[in-house]
Amino acid sequence: MTDPRTFDPDLLGYSLPAPAPASAIAAPVAQSDEAVPEPTVFDPIDDEQEVPSHYSITAYGADYPVDGLVKRLGSGDIFVPSFDPETPVDDETPGFQRRFVWLKAQCDRFIDSLLLGFPVPGIFLVKQNDGRHIVLDGQQRLKTLEAFYKGVIRGKEFVLERVQEKYRGRTYATLDAEDRRRLDDSIIHATIIRQDEPTDDQSSIYLIFERLNTGGTTLQPQEIRAALFQHGLIPFIRGLNANENWRALYGRTSPRLKDQELILRFFALLYMRAEYKRPMKDFLNRYAESNGRFQLQSQAQMTGVFEATVQSLAAALGPTAFRFNSALNAAVADSIMVAVAECASRGEVLTAAQLQSAHASLLADESYLDQVSRSTADEDRVLSRIAIAVKKFTAV
Repeated sequence: MTDPRTFDPDLLGYSLPAPAPASAIAAPVAQSDEAVPEPTVFDPIDDEQEVPSHYSITAYGADYPVDGLVKRLGSGDIFVPSFDPETPVDDETPGFQRRFVWLKAQCDRFIDSLLLGFPVPGIFLVKQNDGRHIVLDGQQRLKTLEAFYKGVIRGKEFVLERVQEKYRGRTYATLDAEDRRRLDDSIIHATIIRQDEPTDDQSSIYLIFERLNTGGTTLQPQEIRAALFQHGLIPFIRGLNANENWRALYGRTSPRLKDQELILRFFALLYMRAEYKRPMKDFLNRYAESNGRFQLQSQAQMTGVFEATVQSLAAALGPTAFRFNSALNAAVADSIMVAVAECASRGEVLTAAQLQSAHASLLADESYLDQVSRSTADEDRVLSRIAIAVKKFTAV
C-alpha cells in the first residue's frame, strides 16, 4: 500500500492510476478523525510571494485603566481572536493567541506589580471597521486580569500566592478597598493601529496579523481569516467542512484549517474568478470580505451548490477525486469542483460513469497536468486549468 504521507512532485501527473469503476467505489462511510490520516496537500501557493501593496495606516497610543480593560473584554469591545473557534481556549491548545501559557506564579506577579504601582508592558490592539479592537499582543496580561476579576483561573479560585505578604490569600473581591481602587485605576498603555486606506477592505490588518504576531507559531491564512471574520461566511464554511461527502473527498479534518480554505477557494473561484488576481490568499480575503455577510450569494445558494457538488464527486470518485500519488492537489480540487458545479448550474446532471470518464480524460491531459503542477496561483494558470476542467466535464 502506498504511504499516504509521501509525495514526489517530480512525478506529478506522470504515473497516474486508472480511475476505479463505479462498482468498485464504496459509498462514503463516516469515520472518526482518529481512523483517517490527515492528507498531504500539494499546494504551491502556500509559498507564493505576495505582491507588494501600499497602505495608509494610523498608529496611536491610548492609556486604559485596568477596570476599563476588563469591562471592555467582558463586552467584547476588546477581544482575543481564536484562530479556530472550534478549539477551546486553554493552556494545552497550540497556536498563536489560543494559548494561555502563563504559570500561576506569573499571573500572581503581574497582579502584584500592578498593586505595587510598578510599570508593566503595554499591549497592541488592532481597530476594526466596526470599532472593536483585536488583541495582537498582550493576551497573557489581559487574560490574567480577566481571570483575577472573575475570581477563577483554570477552573480554580484565583487566590494570590506568590506576592507581597499583605496580598497573600486575597482574591479581587477580598482586597482592601484601597488596594482594589489602586488596581482598578492602574494604567496599561495600548498601541492601537487602524487601516485608513484602502477603505473597502482590511487587507493590511490581515498582513499585520501574518507578520507581527509574537506567538512564535506561523499562522496559516485560514487561521487568520477565522480570527478576522468571526461572523457570516467563515463560520458558515466551518459548518460545511463537517459535510460527510466532503470529508470522504478530503480526509481527516485539518488542524490548520486547510480543508476550510479549500471550500472558500471553491466558492471564490466559482463566483468571482473573473476578478482573480494573485496572490491567491489576497483574492480569498477579498471574496471573504465582499461576501462576508452573504451580500453576493445567500447561504441557501452556497449550501445547495456545495452539497450537490461534493455528493456527486464522493459517490463517483471517492477519495481519489483530487489526488495524485496519494497527495491531495489543491489546484485539481478547485478546478474539478468548479467544473462540476458549473455543469449542475446549467442543469447538466452527470452520472457516475460520466464523472469517471471526464475525470480520467482530465488527468490524461498534459496541458492540464502542467497547469496544476507549478505556479498554480498565476492568473493565466488558474483560469486555464478551470477552463480545461469545465470543457472536459461538459463534453461527456
